[in-house]
Amino acid sequence: MYLSKHAIDRTQQRGIAPMVIDLLLEFGTRELDGKGAEICYFDRRAKKRLESYAGTLLGKISEALDAYAIVAGEKVVTVGIRLKRINHA
Repeated sequence: MYLSKHAIDRTQQRGIAPMVIDLLLEFGTRELDGKGAEICYFDRRAKKRLESYAGTLLGKISEALDAYAIVAGEKVVTVGIRLKRINHA
């Protein structure tokens, strides 16, 4: 999976580490966004999966767990920080 130019720009602007994007894609919950792409984010279950994998490292990156990624096909289109809840379709 690779990042689009827009996603690369947004990771730099929003201070989202590449490791967080990798963890999102591996452990995050995926849900259709209604526009042909998926939103990938950490919910309670995803955080539990990540905790069993990362252990104490999770405490170090807990502030980064509000990140999300929009994925279309094999490309990360954009990334951001959730400021409000994700509406479920």
